[in-house]
Amino acid sequence: MNVVSRDRGLTFPFPEPPAPGAMVEVAPGVMWARIALPFRLDHVNIFFIEDGDGWAVLDTGINNEATRAAWESLVAGLGGRPLTRLIVTHFHPDHIGLAGWLAERFDLPLLTSQTAYLGCWNISLSPGALDAEPYRLFYERNGLDEQTTKIVSTQGHGYLRMVAPLPPTFTRVVAGDRMQIGGREFRVFSGDGHAPEQIMLYCAEERLFLAADQVLAKISPNVSVWAVDPEGDPLGLFLRSLRNMEANVPNDVLVLPGHQLPFYGLHQRADELIAHHDERCAMIHAACAKGAKTAAELVPVIFHRALDPHQMSFAFSEVLAHVNYMVREGDLAWVREDNGVHRVTVN
Repeated sequence: MNVVSRDRGLTFPFPEPPAPGAMVEVAPGVMWARIALPFRLDHVNIFFIEDGDGWAVLDTGINNEATRAAWESLVAGLGGRPLTRLIVTHFHPDHIGLAGWLAERFDLPLLTSQTAYLGCWNISLSPGALDAEPYRLFYERNGLDEQTTKIVSTQGHGYLRMVAPLPPTFTRVVAGDRMQIGGREFRVFSGDGHAPEQIMLYCAEERLFLAADQVLAKISPNVSVWAVDPEGDPLGLFLRSLRNMEANVPNDVLVLPGHQLPFYGLHQRADELIAHHDERCAMIHAACAKGAKTAAELVPVIFHRALDPHQMSFAFSEVLAHVNYMVREGDLAWVREDNGVHRVTVN
């Protein structure tokens, strides 16, 4: 019998994650495993779904020797039953990084969104392109100094390279599709904000929701503006996706997320995430009411601890996501100064 724990209205039917190399059955014919990551968020969840005589698998981990060894161990524990297909939720390396190797090693078709497939090729082929002048100017005009800009615009290249070359073909998965896996039918949803066209799967009959990184139990997924889309509104898209999810997926599903523990309480958690970002917007509004601020000057308003370059990159981009959203909502307005620096003030 599972031990059930409760926190903030959420229920965690599996209070402990699987041990390395082990699997936990979270529903009949649905297995949960974890792959280690060499980051502060030190794992990614992998799910196996019974698929006829074998197992469909969801997500991969990054491309390195430790992850490949972990996969060999997990597959060996399947009792000789083969993998049938690989489903990837989005293009971040911790979810798609080993897709090419897995597809080749186990002769698997790759199923993912077109955005994930093309986005992965784009970032992995030439991450150094993000150091080009238009992208450096993006950071500088939003208030970062030259030295910090150089660090922030280049420090993530190693992460972006943690991706094996993708298969030359894939099967496109689109929101609204119905996907048959074994005896189950899953409705395909797509989320946005954390990653464009992120794939989620909902089985209405068994109340299972494979939520990828759209809804995590105890942290907010990163929602960032990046230099290639400087006026983008990922936060607006993220909030819209959460509300669409609440309207179309019931609260009593078992949420199987890309990180942390499975839980019940989807709507409560979505509401918490919406409130979290509303609070951040209020903090930014209060700071800008005292005078125009750059995105860089707003970072300590939201993040109160010292940040290393890796953390600064995400913090800056998250702050700018809130700024862009508030500009679109009419709460803030841009002030573009003669020296090229962009600030925002209360509208």
